Amino acid sequence: METLLKANRNKTWVDICDISDLLPNSGVCALVHGQQVAIFYFPDDNAIHAIHNYDPIAKANVLSRGVVGDIQGELVVASPLYKQHFSLLTGRCLENPDVSVAIFPNRISGTTIQIGCR
Repeated sequence: METLLKANRNKTWVDICDISDLLPNSGVCALVHGQQVAIFYFPDDNAIHAIHNYDPIAKANVLSRGVVGDIQGELVVASPLYKQHFSLLTGRCLENPDVSVAIFPNRISGTTIQIGCR
């Protein structure tokens, strides 16, 4: 627990948008410190998930436009190009475990969506 608290103290939280700017159960793209981040909002759980927007298989910034779903209990986004699935929790590609995308710490502060950066 102490390590987690220390990690959060060293993190800079960047305001992205207001929660009302997001569409439920879908993604949007935000530019955070020069990186495209796909942000997904799930209002039933009051949860945000953030992953890198770059699809390493299609070699395009498209993951925020993917369809979200659940595969065997794992929350995923399907790339709109080749339809491979990326876990919104780990960033791992379900069809190719050697491929993954970065995940970003995030939080809802009041009504503001924030992404954690170092």
